[in-house]
Amino acid sequence: MTEIDGHYNMPDKTGYVCRLLRKAVSAHGARLVVVADAAALEALDLALWKLAPSEFIAHCRSDDAPFIVERSPVVLADSSADALPDRPILVNLGAGLPARFERFERLIDIVGSDDADRQAGRARWRHYKDRGYAIRTHAYGGSAGA
Repeated sequence: MTEIDGHYNMPDKTGYVCRLLRKAVSAHGARLVVVADAAALEALDLALWKLAPSEFIAHCRSDDAPFIVERSPVVLADSSADALPDRPILVNLGAGLPARFERFERLIDIVGSDDADRQAGRARWRHYKDRGYAIRTHAYGGSAGA
């Protein structure tokens, strides 16, 4: 069963995901897919390119050439993509439920601090819980509740 981690109350989801990806790739050699809408992916892509050279994270888009996707530790995919690369970890920055999340070993669901994002996050978490998934929660700044 997919392990689910809910990271919530993130005031800067893009910055948070950059740090999360950097730690996952450099410290653990992780291979991840990040799903979001086109605007959020563009912001994340730009932020990843702005990291210091010593912190750079190799990444690509899911529609890049297959040999690039295969070699990249991080793949950015539009939430509406029909097919996602085969990776152990899925990171959801989007408002919707990630399609076929259950085929991943782990899902990291990121929820921002604004009301609309929190409401969407609560709906996703209800979906996970209704299907028997346990959610490990990680609050930004130690605040309680999602």
